[in-house]
Amino acid sequence: MIDWLTEEPMTPKHHYVQQGFSLVELTVVLVIIALLSGGLMLGLSAQRDANNYQEAQRQLDSAKEALLGFAISNGRLPCPASATLANTDANAGKENCTAEHGVLPWTTLGLPETDPWGQRLTYYAQNQFSAALPAGALASFTLDTVGNANIKDAVASGYDIASALPAVVVSHGSRGVGGYQSSGLQIPGAAGDEAENADADLTFIAHTPTDSFDDLVTWIIPTVLKSRMVAVGKLP
Repeated sequence: MIDWLTEEPMTPKHHYVQQGFSLVELTVVLVIIALLSGGLMLGLSAQRDANNYQEAQRQLDSAKEALLGFAISNGRLPCPASATLANTDANAGKENCTAEHGVLPWTTLGLPETDPWGQRLTYYAQNQFSAALPAGALASFTLDTVGNANIKDAVASGYDIASALPAVVVSHGSRGVGGYQSSGLQIPGAAGDEAENADADLTFIAHTPTDSFDDLVTWIIPTVLKSRMVAVGKLP
């Protein structure tokens, strides 16, 4: 065929029909995107959980050092703060020496009120170690004073991880059951080993996390407390 205007052969024109994705192909693509997105979200969630647990452990370590520092400065451990006061109350976070059980006195110690999950740290301090100093004394306790809290590896276990402790601090983990919120309300639902950390007695549970237990626990070792007091001249 010749183009009569140019007298040059004409190249036949081919018409191509552009075809889109079929519904099946679109469905497959969407499924793949959903799987990739879900995997990414799970990865981010796991990373966030790991970061929260690391931060909670750092908080517990800081709390323990703050308790020891308070004892060195004041000759005694701080009393717990009331767990049930909302943080809008003027006395929230301050020592309440009428009870041995409560929450860490964050205002007194200059620490954050809550752990990474928004719960206050449960705190027990034996009153012999947190009592007001007798007249002329440098400490409220002596080298012979013995604590009475103990740490077990399970409710039904007879194995003590630690015993005769003057103070214990608990973070109630990501589920938070048994912990107190900034409102002063306790989160219900603690059971088994977690219930033991929320029932205001002298036994606490510490072990590796499981599906039913995610509490983190630390405690004041009597020999460490007393040796620090001796080092600064608060104990003979």
